[in-house]
Amino acid sequence: MLLTSDVTFIIRYGCPGMEELESFSQEYKKRLDEVGALGEIPDDLALEVSSPGAERILKVPDDLSRFKDMPMRVCYVDEESDCINNRVFLLESVEMDSDKCVWKLADVKENMDVQSKGRPMNRKQKDWRLNLPFEMHRLVTLYLDG
Repeated sequence: MLLTSDVTFIIRYGCPGMEELESFSQEYKKRLDEVGALGEIPDDLALEVSSPGAERILKVPDDLSRFKDMPMRVCYVDEESDCINNRVFLLESVEMDSDKCVWKLADVKENMDVQSKGRPMNRKQKDWRLNLPFEMHRLVTLYLDG
């Protein structure tokens, strides 16, 4: 049974969580088995359920505000060095009038300094912002931890 928080997640992000996928899969298989026992469907029917596209490419700027509270992996061209960078960010804002996104570092292990030995991000890291024009984004996906 879906809880209110589950429905909110599905509506906001457009996808069910793993618990909902598992529950649906179990219920669907149960119903298939019941119908199969009656001989109404082939015996060799299989059910496969996969995650709902967490690694899909997000469109800039169209998809970003929907996932604003989730960390995203952003591959982008650094205007100063003309190098390709790849960091994990949280979206702070999308500025349509100036065609840019404002990103802040996500508080994830990947963004931590190796020398920090597990300490949280410092003030400088928390306050740093990347103002990135839409055309400088090369790839944006949801960040999958681990």
